[in-house]
Amino acid sequence: MVSAGLPTTSGDSTPDWLEPAMAANGIGSFDWDIRRDVLEGDHRACAIIGLEKGRFDSSSASFLSLLHPEDAPVVRRRVERAVAELGQCGAYYRTVGPNGSMRAVRFRGRVLADAFGRASRMVGFVWDATVELHKRDRADRMALLREERSRFIKEAARALSEAVTVRDVARVFTELPLPGLPPDGLVLAAQEAGRVQILGASGYRPDEMAVYDRSLLPAGHPAAEAIRLRAPVFIASREEYRERYPETWGPVSGSSRSAWAFLPLVASGRPIGVCLVSFDDDRELDADERTLLSTLGGLVAQSLARARLHDAEHELAAGLQRVMLPRTVPSIPGVSTAVRYLAAGSGLQIGGDWYDVVPLPGGHVGLVIGDVQGHDVHAAGIMGQLRIALRAYAAEGHPPAAVMARASRFLADLDTDHFATCTYAEVNVDYGVVYAVRAGHLDPVVRRADGSTAVQPVAGGLPLGIAPDEEYRVTRFSLDPGETVLLCTDGLVESRTMDLDTGFSRLCHVLSGEIPARGESARDPLEDLADRVASQSADSSEREDDIALLLLRWDGPEGGLAAQQLRR
Repeated sequence: MVSAGLPTTSGDSTPDWLEPAMAANGIGSFDWDIRRDVLEGDHRACAIIGLEKGRFDSSSASFLSLLHPEDAPVVRRRVERAVAELGQCGAYYRTVGPNGSMRAVRFRGRVLADAFGRASRMVGFVWDATVELHKRDRADRMALLREERSRFIKEAARALSEAVTVRDVARVFTELPLPGLPPDGLVLAAQEAGRVQILGASGYRPDEMAVYDRSLLPAGHPAAEAIRLRAPVFIASREEYRERYPETWGPVSGSSRSAWAFLPLVASGRPIGVCLVSFDDDRELDADERTLLSTLGGLVAQSLARARLHDAEHELAAGLQRVMLPRTVPSIPGVSTAVRYLAAGSGLQIGGDWYDVVPLPGGHVGLVIGDVQGHDVHAAGIMGQLRIALRAYAAEGHPPAAVMARASRFLADLDTDHFATCTYAEVNVDYGVVYAVRAGHLDPVVRRADGSTAVQPVAGGLPLGIAPDEEYRVTRFSLDPGETVLLCTDGLVESRTMDLDTGFSRLCHVLSGEIPARGESARDPLEDLADRVASQSADSSEREDDIALLLLRWDGPEGGLAAQQLRR
């Protein structure tokens, strides 16, 4: 087709320079007869638009069918507006070839009117914009990747901030989905006294990690360099690794990795470990990717430092609590006991709650449950002194009231400004008689042989340490063989969301549930009952107070005498 109807510079002829200029710039021309709906173009326009015989019947509808589904409505609207206004229009659109290939085209056209002022033809130019399409696609991909990386950093920061222990940090790091950087392996290692400890790994076999775990890093290792210089070390290929670090290439040469990133973990100006990100192909990381990995290393370092401090505090608290509480509960013929201690969910996780089981002269047994005011190391220290003193008074054979009075004077003499609540019960193993004394503490709960459970009222006195001359009254009650008495601290039955009456009601309901008979399993049913009671407490993350729990079941004297004979 010749460029009929195109604007001319002078007169009615086409200038001689127009065709060479259009050819040099890859510009084609088109002519659309609006009334007959016939679209024609020169050979360049046909090649650019894709007006091939068999796919195109010269109609506007056939032309629009060649366009990308998202672009066809836009082109249609703009052309219709130009026809209605006898004006110009232009658009950027994509065409889809028979094999699914995509090209981009730009066009500019003007609507010409006939002698009566009606739209007659549209003439214009088209040119290939595929390079622009690729640039725009690349820009879109980069924008999407930057958005993904920004979202990844936010999600990683959130996940690492929620990681409490070192194990949590290692799990979060080794499960991170790096955007645009699918790694072949991830390793998190801590450094202590020049040795590395592998905290977590993914993509590596255990035997590969065993070589480095708790070993000294060679000075020529890239991880050692990253730690020493406190700067990331990036290795793009196996050849680069072999040239830069020949001393440590041997163990690495047999692996399938081809690129590595060693990220130092620096917290408070001190290196505490290193992260390894490895790839199974050569990878020359660009500036954005290196910035992403460096930022990730900083987040992991802060989270790891915080988690190590938490673990150290937890281990200190747990060790101190183990020292303060009895290491074992003595086995006494005629009774079975079970104890539990649950730390609070916040703070140092150590407090003044304690329990004790004391063998007494004559084969009897003393039960102690108590709570020193406060939830700190000071309270725990007072608890340890008070527990030892009360145990000594009971083991000397003093009656329950005297044991409690002496313990109160002892605490007052310490002059600590702390008080303690306590319940002490002496159990006559021969007859199942319990002599209980209470100093501002909770009443015991008794589970009877028929499964019913009720709070056992015990006469109360002032907490220990408040009135040194306080005299405590003794309450006597008895147990039948198989019946259980429970002593606990207030963390089990009271919280900000649960009052004392509700807590005791729930505790009685849990205790009264059916338990396996003795001999049905290798484990004592009393242990199962203790687990069931402890599981009803608040979740450790929500627990506001320590919980000490002591259960004693009277099995009856040796020889199996019936309860009726014992009564007589």
